[in-house]
Amino acid sequence: MNEKLPPDIQELEDQFEAAERDAEALVAGLTEERGTARPAPSAWSIAECLDHLATTNRVYLASFEEPARRARAEGRMRRGPARPGRAGALFLASLEPPPKWWSKLPAPRKVRPQPSPPLAESFAAFKDSLVAVRRFLRAHHDLDLAGVPFPNPFLPGVRFSLATGLRVVAAHVRRHLWQGWRGRRAAEG
Repeated sequence: MNEKLPPDIQELEDQFEAAERDAEALVAGLTEERGTARPAPSAWSIAECLDHLATTNRVYLASFEEPARRARAEGRMRRGPARPGRAGALFLASLEPPPKWWSKLPAPRKVRPQPSPPLAESFAAFKDSLVAVRRFLRAHHDLDLAGVPFPNPFLPGVRFSLATGLRVVAAHVRRHLWQGWRGRRAAEG
């Protein structure tokens, strides 16, 4: 990357890069059997966690595109750091691992993992989704991300800023990679 990013944008970029490295470490040396085994009947396998993240990232990214396009057309350029507002910060705190008892809601139907997804395919889809999120971040870092709202695809009627949405993606990824690590450690006993 040739262009120096503002510190808040670089921080997000760093979070996505760290998530990719964490996911690579998570799947390193795993057999298909281990990567697709559920640590408990009601828990997701590592492959299911990765499949869920890939799908969720794509759904969030699709909800970001039109507001970003509109903001660019309206000339809504960066006015300050891409930080969440108060409501967004509270929502973000609920996503960070480990999950809080009150934040353990079932995944919406449209982002539940497919049944028994292959580990390699899930991992590749997850990595592709992170590439797309990072591409969006780089393409739109010059917009007023903290001031451009997008419709939350999972909470009808709720609108967060694009800054919050990008941070939600990062926190959600950390949450489910943490879940994957718990499953891996349990299997390795």
